Amino acid sequence: MTRPKTARARAQRRKGLRSASRVSPFRPSCALRLRVGAFPTTRAIVLILGFALTVNAEAARVAAFEPSTALNPRPAQHESSTPDSNTAQAYLGKGYEAEKDDRYQEAAEQFMAALAVNPRLIRARYQLAVCLFALGNLPEAREEFERLARETRGDPGVVYYEARLDLRAGDAAAAAQKLASLADHPPFPDTAYYLGEAYLEEGEFDKAEKWLKAAARSDPRDYRVPDHLARVYLRKGRKAEAESQFRLSAELRERYNQASRQAVACSHALESDPFAKAQPDCQKLFDLRDPDKLTTLGLLYGRHGHYAEAVPALEKAAQLDPDSYEVQHDLGLTYFRLKWYDKARTALERSAALRPDFFGSNALLGATLYALREDETAYEILDRAHSLNPEDGDTANLLFQESLILAGREEAHQHYELARTYLEKARRLRPDDGGVLQRLSAVSRHLDNPQTKSPK
Repeated sequence: MTRPKTARARAQRRKGLRSASRVSPFRPSCALRLRVGAFPTTRAIVLILGFALTVNAEAARVAAFEPSTALNPRPAQHESSTPDSNTAQAYLGKGYEAEKDDRYQEAAEQFMAALAVNPRLIRARYQLAVCLFALGNLPEAREEFERLARETRGDPGVVYYEARLDLRAGDAAAAAQKLASLADHPPFPDTAYYLGEAYLEEGEFDKAEKWLKAAARSDPRDYRVPDHLARVYLRKGRKAEAESQFRLSAELRERYNQASRQAVACSHALESDPFAKAQPDCQKLFDLRDPDKLTTLGLLYGRHGHYAEAVPALEKAAQLDPDSYEVQHDLGLTYFRLKWYDKARTALERSAALRPDFFGSNALLGATLYALREDETAYEILDRAHSLNPEDGDTANLLFQESLILAGREEAHQHYELARTYLEKARRLRPDDGGVLQRLSAVSRHLDNPQTKSPK
């Protein structure tokens, strides 16, 4: 399975840029608000939404984590369906929403609720463990990761976190042993960095140098790496090389700070000046080698309603970082705002594939498919989004409308069993809707009449 390439440092850097821009809608639980009206005669969909989503270092890793076997989002034998699977899925979806918003305590409570319903829900246990890690509850996090290691037979993503816990506990030898076992197929790009750090703390400077150089190749913009390489060179008596690495670390840190200042300047200009005047300040973020700055630029443009201008930056960011679900989501959202629904569908399908349990992409993809009149597929996606967040009224409304459309289609073809299925869904969404109850009664009469039963 393809593993995302977003490193921890990249996630930290991206969050820092967005925080510097002071754009509050980077909080995704402002979440996807789909305002849908005049169905089904018109398909005008107005999206009222803070433009993007943010993730911090651990939240990005959670979002990215798509392990090879044990924690695959598709249910497996160890994660079987139960009568309460929809309830567990709803808790899981709420947990993801809170996690993206850095509300780790709330997210942990949702994941624990999901596990109370279905203790075999491996994904929920992994997310709970990461939340505990982010909260600093290290003994509890270790307990959960050790259980996951047994249940998943040592999935690399779990071993990675066990090694991080070893480093936190000062057991560099144990951390190095675990991380070395992952080196050929690392679950995350910064595996090499932590392996180099473990060897540095162990005093194995040749090995530390080897893996820190590998980390530098993986993410040349991570200023932590040359800082640690400089420490290795000092220990080995190579003072000139150490000074060179210290200077590089300082330069990288300054570039990061400069990008933050550029984001602040762009945000202020967009808030106070006409776009033509603000654009020169903002275009300083248009760095064709840096997906984080490009994403930030696209988000700032979108936040201020300049959707067409946001497209080039987001498209280039998606090319540079194709395995980032958030970039794909932001690009799909921008296309959606422009009513470029075919393009929006492609980007959102990619985002939903990378992050199957993210409510936002599923809900927006369902709305896009509705706009494209792909009713059967829209129904399936919206039903999934509704299961992830049953409390979102806009998604429920859109699913209700899609249920009526499909029921009407089946009634027209005298497929009354299928029509009843869709109408029952509509009734569950709106139990007191008189029109739905009347249609259900009419369909039931057809089914009770042998002459009008649905064709086989």
